[in-house]
Amino acid sequence: MCVGPDGNFIGLPYAYRDVQTIGADARFFKDVMSANELYAHTGIQHLGFNTVFQLNEHRKDFSHQNAAKFVFLPDALSYMFTGNIVTEYTIASTGSIVNAATRQLDGEVLTALGIEPDKFGPMVEPGHIVGLLKEVIAAETGMKQVPVVAVAGHDTASAVAAIPAADPNFAYLSSGTWSLMGIETDAPVINETTRTYNITNEGGVEGTIRLLKNITGMWIVEQCLKRWKSEGFAYTYPQMVELAENSKAVCVIDPDDRAFTAPDNMVEAIDSYCRATDQKVPATHGEYIRSVFESLARKYAKTLDIFRTLSEYPIERLHVIGGGSRNAFLNQLTADACGIPVVAGPAEATALGNIMIQAVAAGEIKNLAEMRKVIAGNIETITYYPKNK
Repeated sequence: MCVGPDGNFIGLPYAYRDVQTIGADARFFKDVMSANELYAHTGIQHLGFNTVFQLNEHRKDFSHQNAAKFVFLPDALSYMFTGNIVTEYTIASTGSIVNAATRQLDGEVLTALGIEPDKFGPMVEPGHIVGLLKEVIAAETGMKQVPVVAVAGHDTASAVAAIPAADPNFAYLSSGTWSLMGIETDAPVINETTRTYNITNEGGVEGTIRLLKNITGMWIVEQCLKRWKSEGFAYTYPQMVELAENSKAVCVIDPDDRAFTAPDNMVEAIDSYCRATDQKVPATHGEYIRSVFESLARKYAKTLDIFRTLSEYPIERLHVIGGGSRNAFLNQLTADACGIPVVAGPAEATALGNIMIQAVAAGEIKNLAEMRKVIAGNIETITYYPKNK
């Protein structure tokens, strides 16, 4: 968001699926910097809604030109609570404006956009105390002027911090509208393999890197359900899963195909994709859902194979976290496709990671390892073993 010289916000943020983000990456590569050069600097997966591309799109906008500061949305909340502006590392890293090696704002990238680095607040790590709650807010809420902590502002960074893992021999899948699959590393991995497969190096807690791949997740099914509801067919989550279990997959789609980014009608988008790839078009709602579920499981398996070549540790299990961890049927399909146990939970991983980072800031928890140990001892997980490859 843009903060004006008077300290007030200018304008409103765009949704990342807004049409103005479509093709923004291609326009940046044509006019500002090549895809390979940008990736060499930041190690971040190219997605049209990345901050770097949006900054380029809005260079001539009133809000952009009159901004005294730029703040990411989590940092905007901290600013409203405290009056202090910071740039939290994990959320900033995802915007492709942070140098992967230095973990600071990349001057060359920002210069190419005509932006001075001091337009952003100082870079801070998760657990940094931004300041005290404003006196006026404390008085209005009846709270004390408690410390406001910069947690891992990117939701997946907080979620990965909450993985109940006791060793590094795992991959993770943050499952929801998006599916984010990856591994945890101690340093960025930027090479021909990661560039070719558009793998991203996002900041994590305690200096870790979330080496991951963004995969379109339950978005496709969610949009199908929305369409069917408008036609008079409203399914609960359990009913949706039951439909899939009692149906067969009749096609395989690539969840990341641009056709599924933001279509007006997701059902028609699937139909068109099937015709274009000479596949059978689903005939029932259950066939649509089952086909998407199996396509996701296949995508997870293919993506996991890439991370097996990048990890210095053997990948012995897949931790599924987030709301999608409650989908037992998809978890079993994923275990079958990937050929390793799938450990599901916690579902509220982002909230747990957020709380634990605040506990570290308060001196109640020592470090990331202890965070995970505490979480493992206090939440239930379900393990799904491969049955039918």
